[in-house]
Amino acid sequence: MTEEITSEIPELADEQPPKPLKQILEAVLFSSQKPMSVKELCNSLKGAAESDDPSALAYAKTKEPALREALSELAVDCAEEGRTYEVRENASGWQLVTRADFAPWLRQLYPENRPARLSAPALETLAIIAYRQPITRADIEAVRGVAVDGVMQTLLDRGLVKIAGRSEVPGRPLLYETTQFFMEHFGLRDLDELPNSVELRRIELPKAPIPEEPAKSEPPTAESEPPAAESELPAPEPEPANTEAPEAPADEPNSSETPDPQESERPVT
Repeated sequence: MTEEITSEIPELADEQPPKPLKQILEAVLFSSQKPMSVKELCNSLKGAAESDDPSALAYAKTKEPALREALSELAVDCAEEGRTYEVRENASGWQLVTRADFAPWLRQLYPENRPARLSAPALETLAIIAYRQPITRADIEAVRGVAVDGVMQTLLDRGLVKIAGRSEVPGRPLLYETTQFFMEHFGLRDLDELPNSVELRRIELPKAPIPEEPAKSEPPTAESEPPAAESELPAPEPEPANTEAPEAPADEPNSSETPDPQESERPVT
């Protein structure tokens, strides 16, 4: 009797229809600690087919369109049945998240993880970067009209902004753009989901003046070198003075006693 029941169990298991794909995806997303992309979900289904469970073979060759359709059906079921969580897609993939209207009670579970709110200047700066990235700090300050050193450091420390490279203008200032964490934090799949992204990107904003490159000075050649100044030339050594006064001839008067009358009458010019 016992042998007959055991022999019938595999046959009954084979006759059971496979579980709906949307339920399998719900269980996978519920257990995952991070968002999962469509490719990761497909790999999860293929990996399950390699196990000994015959029911997992039904979804071993699931394609991405069918998987996206099942995720959409799961999102509709969560919304229509009024569940406390919902299926959400962001830049990193799909995940199950609790609805925002349950936040006051869920926040009590993690009192030490209360996020600090961004100030109004930080939000303004973050919005400029999000809509006009990549952008230099000088262009941000041209739009806001104030220095943004402290605000930029706050956004960098929070992981909302990162350095994207350097601009090609003279001086090569740093460029800034938003991060993957920014997309996940605000629940965005791409930057086109920003509010009024098309209209706001068309608006002309002030820009910092482009600094001019300094003129390159050519090194002086040997022909163009100016002659040395007279003051730099070595001074000639003075001749030793004769201490003995020469004897005047007997027939000529002493020149020191009888000056030339023409020299004494010469006008000073």
